[in-house]
Amino acid sequence: MLERAIVLGCSAIGAGIAMIAGFGPGIGEGYAAGKALEAIGRQPESKSSITSSLILGCALAETTGIYSFIIALILIFVNPLVGKL
Repeated sequence: MLERAIVLGCSAIGAGIAMIAGFGPGIGEGYAAGKALEAIGRQPESKSSITSSLILGCALAETTGIYSFIIALILIFVNPLVGKL
């Protein structure tokens, strides 16, 4: 019984650490959007290429947050480590 409690506790800590990874994409996307607006302000004629690059970059950065969220959900609800006991 103690082993199960230890595994569940460590899984909860791991899920919390995984969710900390969600801050990175948020900060990165905000920084990228700010820099894209600066670039559009300097060269308004290149708005379409800057916007398409920004959307692609933000989509790629967002996958990191989604992966960490999925890992946290797996550790909390599915918890494959409990079956190993």
